[in-house]
Amino acid sequence: MYAIVEIAGQQFKVSKDLKVYVHRLSNEEGSKISFDKVLLLDDNGSITLGAPAIEGASVEAKVLQHLKGDKVIVFKKKRRKGYKKRNGHRQYLTQIVIEGISATGGKKEAPKKEAAPKKEAAPKKEAAPVAEEAEAPKKKVAKAKKEDTQE
Repeated sequence: MYAIVEIAGQQFKVSKDLKVYVHRLSNEEGSKISFDKVLLLDDNGSITLGAPAIEGASVEAKVLQHLKGDKVIVFKKKRRKGYKKRNGHRQYLTQIVIEGISATGGKKEAPKKEAAPKKEAAPKKEAAPVAEEAEAPKKKVAKAKKEDTQE
C-alpha cells in the first residue's frame, strides 16, 4: 500500500515505515503529524484518485529529527566579462517516518455554514427586434438614391 501525499508544498510517494526528508516543519522532534492532503491511494492494486484530494484519507507520520541538508554551491559566471559569483546554502530539513496510511476516518469535517437566501433577480426585458426592422428601410433608401443618380 502506498500513497502520494502533499507535505510542505511538495508531493511524495510514501509507504509504511518509509523515512522521508521534507522541508522544515514546525513540529517538535518525537511529535506525531497527520497529513490530510492525500492525492492518490493504492491499496494492493485498487487505485483511488482524488480531485484534488481524497476525502477522509490521511497519512500518519512521526518527526524523527530536524537537520540541515548537504551544502549546495551556486556559481554564476559570465564569460569574457570577468564576472564570477560563488555562493551557497544548506537547506533546513525535517526527517519523518511514515507510521500508517488510512483510507477513511482521518479528515475532520468542519461544520457547514448555512447559505444566505438568494435574492430573486428582476425579470429581464426582452430585446426589441427594432434593430432588424430599421436595417431593411436603409437598404431600400440606398437603392432608391442609386436609381435617382442613374437618370
